[in-house]
Amino acid sequence: MKRYAITIAGGGSTFTPGIVLMLLEHMDRFPVSRIQFYDNDEKRQEIVAKACEIYLKEHAPEVAFSYGTDPEEAFTGIDFVLAHIRVGKYAMRELDEKIPLKYGVLGQETCGPGGIAYGMRSIGGVIEILDYMERYSPNAWMLNYSNPAAIVAEATRRLRPRSRILNICDMPIDLEEKMADMCGLSSRKEMTVSYYGLNHFGWWTRIYDKEGNDLLPEIRAHVAENGFAEGISDSEQHVDDSWRETFTKAKDVYALDPETIPNTYLKYYLYPDYVAAHSNPDYTRANEVMDGREKQVFGACHAIIEKGTSEGGGLEADVHASYIVDLACAIAENTQERFLLIVQNEGAIENFERTAMVEIPCIVGSNGYERICQGAIPQFQKGLMEQQVSVEKLVVDAWISNSYQKLWQALTLSKTVPSAKVAKQILDDLIEANQGYWPELK
Repeated sequence: MKRYAITIAGGGSTFTPGIVLMLLEHMDRFPVSRIQFYDNDEKRQEIVAKACEIYLKEHAPEVAFSYGTDPEEAFTGIDFVLAHIRVGKYAMRELDEKIPLKYGVLGQETCGPGGIAYGMRSIGGVIEILDYMERYSPNAWMLNYSNPAAIVAEATRRLRPRSRILNICDMPIDLEEKMADMCGLSSRKEMTVSYYGLNHFGWWTRIYDKEGNDLLPEIRAHVAENGFAEGISDSEQHVDDSWRETFTKAKDVYALDPETIPNTYLKYYLYPDYVAAHSNPDYTRANEVMDGREKQVFGACHAIIEKGTSEGGGLEADVHASYIVDLACAIAENTQERFLLIVQNEGAIENFERTAMVEIPCIVGSNGYERICQGAIPQFQKGLMEQQVSVEKLVVDAWISNSYQKLWQALTLSKTVPSAKVAKQILDDLIEANQGYWPELK
């Protein structure tokens, strides 16, 4: 079996150690010969990389490892790029969340004004990495899960339409694990699902077990009562309060259409007033992450470096990263497995715009993906999706043409923003905060 060379773009991310450990756990089916970290923040990456280097020497000495900031070294002779970059890091995420809250509008990483601001920063970074890969390893595949995935996917569709990139998100995977738990199944892989929507903006319509039994009635009953909170497993009991609230609020989102199971992120679009009213403008999710996951992972990395061993170091495999390994396997070994991907619609949702980047099940093999048709969708979901996909397209328009007007339109059209006046106030503040990150708008 061939062994694969991997570059992790975003080597200084708190998620990187979990991905490395998950790759090692699956070496029997996806053997890795080399792991390379790439990041433009040398100091941050070095902490994560040195800890991972110690771990690899102790647990997989046969895997070559290196890290750096030179694109040619990082992207030459590789098979896959796993990309999860955060342009501006958590300091900018904090501003994404807090600036809208000044005007009574929710602040969130990928939804509403915060997601639009993040998207304007992410487009250039993702395109840059994609270009590095194509320059130095033109036959490689990029598995991109950099947020906000919907805006990034639209940008790559427009700017690099023939690139070997798959845009993915692990949020549906987490929710499917919770649904499997509700049904007493050991894994989401025991289910076959139908799903349609945009990234962080979709619905499950059919869920069956391997024998073909319909699981949707049982899952509906659970979600109607408790949202997704009941699906939190013992291993997830440390989940942050903000996520517990989101999982619980899903029951109110579900109530709008009890025929389907909603993605939890829909709460930001369907209950934006509730979210804004229940947000602390001085302590947002970004602060929660910086005080939690950020300190935990970097603390563990520092401890490993100081001790010179990963023994009892506190690094854990990221269970969500198993989705990335599965996807890489499907491409590498032509397994023809089914995955949720963010792809150009092209009629898969028959009554929706063909150029929209939709999230739907696809069959994946060594030559890419084939869409699985989801048919026509109801008017309620269609209307919501048409509004949101227009926001995403206007953001990319604004980035390409340096247009203040287009970005103002995008913010105004967002279901999370109450008026054009408020949209302009937020936009002007975001422009000031994002100097050096966004194109200069005219």
